[in-house]
Amino acid sequence: MFASENEGGQGLIARGVVISAEAVAKQRGIARQTPRVSLVVRRTGLSKKPLGRSELRHLTDWNDGKPETELNFKFYRQATNKIVGISGETAAFLNEFF
Repeated sequence: MFASENEGGQGLIARGVVISAEAVAKQRGIARQTPRVSLVVRRTGLSKKPLGRSELRHLTDWNDGKPETELNFKFYRQATNKIVGISGETAAFLNEFF
């Protein structure tokens, strides 16, 4: 789990297991809305070292195949909160932080 640095968070903070996921209903009168979901996550570990925008910012060669670059692309290319899928290699890389 990454805490949004756009909202005062610090990047990678924990790992967890999704207990439930539920779609949030769209609001009336708004033409274009991003789909939203409500999650309940059981925390299974806390990050032991930092991993956020400052650590990933320099990784901008989107085709280099590095797990750090995948995270930079998916999380920091656009300043919105999001849920993303990651590759097995990136999941293994993140294991080093716990």
